[in-house]
Amino acid sequence: MQLLKKTNYYRMKNIFILLFLTICFIPACTPKKPKIQYNAQSVDSLHLHYAKGFSIKYYADYKEVIVYSPWEKGTIYARYYLVNDAKTKTPPDGTKIGIPLKTIAATSVTQFEFLSLLDEINSVNAVCSPKIIYNKNINKRLENGKITDLGDAFNINIEKTLQLKPNAVMMSGYNQNDPYALRVSQAGIPVIFNNEWMETSLLARSEWIKFVAAFYNKELLADSIFNQIASQYNEMKNKALGVEKKPHIMSGSNFRGTWYMPSGQNFMAKLYADAGANYFYSNDTTTGSLPLNVEMVLKNFSKTDLWLNCNFNSIDELIKADAKHALFSPVKFKKVYNFNKRLLPSSANDFWESAVARPDLLLSDVIAILHPELLPNYELVYAQKLK
Repeated sequence: MQLLKKTNYYRMKNIFILLFLTICFIPACTPKKPKIQYNAQSVDSLHLHYAKGFSIKYYADYKEVIVYSPWEKGTIYARYYLVNDAKTKTPPDGTKIGIPLKTIAATSVTQFEFLSLLDEINSVNAVCSPKIIYNKNINKRLENGKITDLGDAFNINIEKTLQLKPNAVMMSGYNQNDPYALRVSQAGIPVIFNNEWMETSLLARSEWIKFVAAFYNKELLADSIFNQIASQYNEMKNKALGVEKKPHIMSGSNFRGTWYMPSGQNFMAKLYADAGANYFYSNDTTTGSLPLNVEMVLKNFSKTDLWLNCNFNSIDELIKADAKHALFSPVKFKKVYNFNKRLLPSSANDFWESAVARPDLLLSDVIAILHPELLPNYELVYAQKLK
């Protein structure tokens, strides 16, 4: 009996030891999942001259496109990995997108000229707010039912987007937690944030053609196009540098008692400086627009030589909107200009569309107005004089 008890004791002890060893060593014996190897060494990176809002690095199997936050310096707003083969493995910290894109929903008119210059305008199969679109190709295809209307850019129709299933949706980044962008992304449609509008110079905005080109494998073409635009812009700028007299100018329009003028670091203020203008707020260090009351504008601008970017179509309309407008010298002497020459009855204005990609033409317009002797016989593209 005593022997049986000892035998049972040692048997139970051996069982416990075996269980202990099994529990402890099972993880060690389980084969580990192999780590996915990425080619982390970039081969090259895209050289940018002016744009600050994005970067592109090239790896052996994919491109890494980073969009930086315009609001939080040094932080990444979005990251994309562009692959020619869907089977290519990419790091998990970004959105994987198959390229070249065949279809795209373009939600801002500022994107059309980039696509036109790259000969990819036909890839657009959805747009927002058709009434403000100037591009003839887009409007024709809208009429023929080849392009889907997704509604207002700030209230995009999610159901239509999901039904259409474009390769990607390109939109301006206002809010990274946009519910539309979130739901579309969850459905497997990549959202590409194009933040060119947050750059502080016209050439920097124009250089975003390289960003768009990356999604079509057309960086070399984009580089060639941009170099030509930048060259023409700087050639015009150099012409204006040597002028002896710089006319004093005012800009913007009075909207319900508030006058929005470009701040010193606004791209329009820089345009005026490059064109050889004397602008009161040129030394201001802020970006965006300056909301001013009419009295302040009268104090600082009543004796200016020219009024540019006025959002009215005639002198009579300007004075009817506010009798105080008649107190400004440019109104008295009919030296007021808008950028409405390419304006459709629908209110679509090419100034807000193609001029983003073609700052060289816009600068030429302003120089021709300020210093007509520098560009004799020049025909204005976007600007026109109020009558």
